[in-house]
Amino acid sequence: MKTMIRNPFITSGYVSADYFCDRRFESEQLVREVMNGNNLALVSTRRMGKTGLIRHCFQFPEIKQGYYTFFIDIYDSRSLRDLVFALSKEILEVLKPVGKKALQSFWECVKSLQTSISFDVNGMPSLNLGLGDIQAPATTLDEIFRYLEQADKPCLVAIDEFQQISGYVEKNVEATLRTYVQHCNNARFIFAGSQRHVMGNMFLTPSRPFYQSVSMMHLESIPLEEYIRFAGTHFKRAGKEIEENAIVAIYQQFEGITWYIQKVLNTLYDMTPEQGVCRVEMVPGAIRQIIDSFRYTYSEILFRLPEKQKELLIAITKEGKAKAVTSGAFIRKYRLASASSVQAALKGLLEKDFVTQEMGICQIYDRFLGIWLKENY
Repeated sequence: MKTMIRNPFITSGYVSADYFCDRRFESEQLVREVMNGNNLALVSTRRMGKTGLIRHCFQFPEIKQGYYTFFIDIYDSRSLRDLVFALSKEILEVLKPVGKKALQSFWECVKSLQTSISFDVNGMPSLNLGLGDIQAPATTLDEIFRYLEQADKPCLVAIDEFQQISGYVEKNVEATLRTYVQHCNNARFIFAGSQRHVMGNMFLTPSRPFYQSVSMMHLESIPLEEYIRFAGTHFKRAGKEIEENAIVAIYQQFEGITWYIQKVLNTLYDMTPEQGVCRVEMVPGAIRQIIDSFRYTYSEILFRLPEKQKELLIAITKEGKAKAVTSGAFIRKYRLASASSVQAALKGLLEKDFVTQEMGICQIYDRFLGIWLKENY
């Protein structure tokens, strides 16, 4: 059954292949790696569409019918307990519709959670598992892997923002997980991450536990011509048109980053009446509408930022792609305090994900916030 939705340019989640732009080659590669028994590290900048790609591949018949698929996003996690909680909850959510037998098999493995779950009159467990129910994370993790190993179908576990584990309060999580993954023959793993240097260090450094344990896959921008075809098709279906150079303008302004292109196209689709044509002149108005919807959030963000971080964020935004932010030249140009204070401020901005730093180049992470800052400071 086809899913019909009001606006075909999806900005969160995954609906169906119909609303998913391209990624044919990447989808085939991901599915092939998994089917060949390999674990995979999927790396790209944030908002390039890693989550969508994984969800899309989960719908391929050979994956959907042949595997139990589990997806967790651990971006907000700070400890092994958070990870174990997310994984337990996801497995319960996925198995509940499958039926009692599948749940029973999970249930018999996770002894440490058995007191936390109540059953309804039909013998189905309630899914109100809380973080407080994870009393012994290491024990529960061991039990989860025992379940994965003996599940009645192969399992495919995708962990998004996997680089977060390197900052967990416990120091041995990488080594522990590597050992479990290595000995688990009934499950395949996709480790997706957006901090390229952190992910690179985890999987490409000989002294790290995950060294040479995965196939590496990098997600680049969807080609412009694919976006032109995709956007044109969806406008046409609704009896609308979009000028090719409007798509080119959006693609170039946001450097091919999927989420921003989708967000602007979503707004333009809404702005274009039936039988109407979306012209390139409408693009700035769509971007303005989006930024206006965020302006209170942006004011609040800036108000809460420490002064030195705020000054550096504005300087990096104005520079665009900022190199050598602790150099005398950069400090003088933007009247910053000193190299040491810039270093401290940069550390804070990186930790809060306000900026990205790759190969010595700093950039603002939220491109809409960048436009707003340039206009206001």
